[in-house]
Amino acid sequence: MHLRKGLIVLLAFIMVILSACGGQQKSQASNEKNLNKTGFPIVKKPIKLNFFTGKAPDNSNKFEDTLVWKTYAKKTNINVKFNLIPFEGLDEKRNLTLASNNLPDVFYSARIPAEDLLKYGKQGTIIKLDDLINKYAPNIKKLLSKYPDLKKGLTMADGHIYSLPSFYDPNFLSMLVGKPLWVNQVWLKKLGMKEPQTIDDYYKYLVAVKKTDLNGNGKHDEIPYSSAGINEAIDQLKGAWGFGNRGLGHKFVDEDPQTGKLRFFRIDSKYKEVLQFLNKLYKERLMDQNIFTQLDPAVIAKGADGLLGSATIPNPMAQFNSKDYVGLSALKGPHGDQVYSHIKTPLVWPGAFAVTSANKHPEATIRWIDYLFSDEGAQFYFMGVKGKSYEESSDGQAHYTSDITNNSHGLSQDQALTKYVTWIGGSYPGYVQEKYFKGSESLPNSIAVQNKIKKQYNYKIWNAFNYTEEETQFRQTQGLDLENYINEMEAKFIAGSASFDQWDAYVKKVKQMGLSQYMKIENAAYKRYMKQ
Repeated sequence: MHLRKGLIVLLAFIMVILSACGGQQKSQASNEKNLNKTGFPIVKKPIKLNFFTGKAPDNSNKFEDTLVWKTYAKKTNINVKFNLIPFEGLDEKRNLTLASNNLPDVFYSARIPAEDLLKYGKQGTIIKLDDLINKYAPNIKKLLSKYPDLKKGLTMADGHIYSLPSFYDPNFLSMLVGKPLWVNQVWLKKLGMKEPQTIDDYYKYLVAVKKTDLNGNGKHDEIPYSSAGINEAIDQLKGAWGFGNRGLGHKFVDEDPQTGKLRFFRIDSKYKEVLQFLNKLYKERLMDQNIFTQLDPAVIAKGADGLLGSATIPNPMAQFNSKDYVGLSALKGPHGDQVYSHIKTPLVWPGAFAVTSANKHPEATIRWIDYLFSDEGAQFYFMGVKGKSYEESSDGQAHYTSDITNNSHGLSQDQALTKYVTWIGGSYPGYVQEKYFKGSESLPNSIAVQNKIKKQYNYKIWNAFNYTEEETQFRQTQGLDLENYINEMEAKFIAGSASFDQWDAYVKKVKQMGLSQYMKIENAAYKRYMKQ
């Protein structure tokens, strides 16, 4: 009797499994039948997708209402619901969502770090894209072939690709720079000074700004240098001492120019001079005294008030409608070093687009994003629709309409763009090239900075390395403690709350915190990166 009852239960269980499998196969067959493998619309009958979407504070509050996404929904037959999550609370919300049973179809502009791509990819929460790219994404496939470093950066330590990136054309240098060091050329002229070429020239300019009422308001309220956070200043100026020669994707290591090997530069005796110079600027009030806590809006507001002698920002014309500034190339340092260190990796956000296991239409989804990686799709994504948000000149170049570039309501270019496109604020998936990206990095003064840099250097920028789960465990614990300690101590050295007499003790502690293991892991990741 018990055996018979057990057999009945077993048969019932098998029937449930077969029924589920049959349902899945039927659903899969239905999805494939609904899919157009090429052309538009992507699907024959409309489908809906839910996107977990990171949002910059100055972006649109409803993506679905913008020109690009309204147009694309009609073109593709795919209706996307963009569930907007402010960047300020993005990490926490994303982590909770990844660990939950309530997954979106896609994580879009969600800044998923490489370690989470590997972790949730191996668990199956985020799906592998290798086969989908090969079958349904010819534009992405072409890009991976054209840029081997891109494929290196996207391939996790287990050999699979789990995401699509925000990728900048390596030749679009002003985009990689992002935030040049701008100086007020009107004030330079008033002071009878030339554009700074060396770190000493720059220091003399900052001193002159501090001593002179250059804005003519009868107050000494000019701020010689400002930026959003002290790291902007460090990353901008450390190249004058030869550090940061492989880009901002590597804040602790670069390549030793003498040996060609990986170098941990943050405790180098010469790097100490970088911090001492910044401490000098802060102590002499040549640097914004709020630099450790302020964000971009505060810097922009000071620029709009005519207070800034120099600043690390995207572009004064776009941020506060000023034509008074000129961007600098790399400054030559006291030992003859001259490296432009404030350059982002081309693969700036590897986890910009990831498809989850909850997505019932992965093939249609990968086709949806693949079009935006083509030249035609990218121009549409960044520029919008011809005759509505841009026009073409006689030479075939696309330009935003006057409503965007010279808004009658006094809106900045970025503000005027928000009803047309949603790339403002960054982190979006896509392929950015100079010919169709018309953000502040494409303005004439930004291109002028790019041309200065190109004349001086031939850069070899590394994308971020990827790590195994075991390596990641160290990096997220002991390695993170080491990095945080360095960042905290550098801020103290610059602010003057820690004396440089403590430098040797500080270096000793960094080594005791596991520096040898840290570098062992970095070297292993570097070797994998170079072999891929």
